[in-house]
Amino acid sequence: MPIKAVVFDAYGTLFDVQSVAGVTDAAFPGHGETITQIWRLKQLEYTWLRALMGRYEDFWSVTQASLDFTLKTLGLAATPELLTRIAAAYDALALYPEALAALQGLTPTRLAIFSNGSPSMLANLTKQAGIDRLLETVISVDEIKTYKPDPRGYRLVEERLGLTRDEILFVSSNGFDIAGAKAYGMTVARIERVPQEALRKELAAGPISPKSLFKALRMQPEQLGEGADLTISSLTELGPFVAARR
Repeated sequence: MPIKAVVFDAYGTLFDVQSVAGVTDAAFPGHGETITQIWRLKQLEYTWLRALMGRYEDFWSVTQASLDFTLKTLGLAATPELLTRIAAAYDALALYPEALAALQGLTPTRLAIFSNGSPSMLANLTKQAGIDRLLETVISVDEIKTYKPDPRGYRLVEERLGLTRDEILFVSSNGFDIAGAKAYGMTVARIERVPQEALRKELAAGPISPKSLFKALRMQPEQLGEGADLTISSLTELGPFVAARR
């Protein structure tokens, strides 16, 4: 089947979650890297826990709760106002350097985002990055009140676009998301933000930093029998692939 739409994950795929480090380190000098990594790890864990418990709260609430967990675990005190100000860094994440050119190069293919982010967070992100005008739609799990990789989320993408799963190319850097989309039957491209060989050298050099641990846990392919169809090192590599399948 021809590819009629390319759908992107947001966090870690188009937007760099590590870019909150400047904010966390400014708030707690010397602790920024540790906060950044634990915060993101716990943020994802809270989405899975809430999905399994059937107790959905939107991603903004999850983002604040996971930051609160992180600071309390590290013994760092923050007023509610400071906590909210730090959490707001997720509304202003940096776009990966090649992302804008890659999106522009994919036209006239239909483009969309499918993300755990709440509608307001995604609206803020796409607008401040200047990519909102390139997207046909931004799809949030908030519509189904549960988180990826629940199959209902990928079904929602089909419904919103009016396409079948084999007409959609889904792009993500997150192993759990790649496994979920592939298990659902989509064609999946993995953006390899951290090459495995580079990570192995980093881990072998030791001692393992919080950032290295995060890369090992969340930025490598999961061993669940649902691998990506295509692995790329830059989003700009999507253009030729999509053109050949259009």
